[in-house]
Amino acid sequence: MATTEPISTSANVAHLQQELHLRDQLVQQLSQELFRLVKGNDDSIATAEIEEQYQAEIQQLREQFQEVEQQVVFYQEQLAQKDQEISHLRQSVQDLGDRSRRLEQVIQELPTIYRQKFAERMAAVRDKVEKLQRENRQLHAELQSVSYRLAVKNRRHSLSEIELPTFNPKGGSPIPTFSTL
Repeated sequence: MATTEPISTSANVAHLQQELHLRDQLVQQLSQELFRLVKGNDDSIATAEIEEQYQAEIQQLREQFQEVEQQVVFYQEQLAQKDQEISHLRQSVQDLGDRSRRLEQVIQELPTIYRQKFAERMAAVRDKVEKLQRENRQLHAELQSVSYRLAVKNRRHSLSEIELPTFNPKGGSPIPTFSTL
């Protein structure tokens, strides 16, 4: 819509200028014809009336021309305002487009960032699990060692408490007697 207004305004101005030019030519021709007639005929009253009509037409054409000039100025101001609005809107569109691209890039990077953060957190968890497993193996080995030593100690102790038969060689008794050590 904004592109058709300057063309139609320019066309109107050109048309009115052409019309004004034609009228000026007609007025010029009428003036010359009038001058020729007045020269031949000393009728000064008719000449004054024609001159008044001529001046009235010129004044009317000047007023029309001023109106057209005012319209042109008005349309030029509107066009300048529209150009500013268009420029502002283009800048807004560009800014929003840039922001949209940045947000798109962030959205595309989010899975990678989350995976990376998750991997970092999981690394700490894995390290802790490995440490706990090492401690657990170590404690299990110590427990087995302690259990084995306890079992050996208990075995020695239980062997020392067993009553073994002893034979009394002096008494000559064939039946063994039990004694505790």
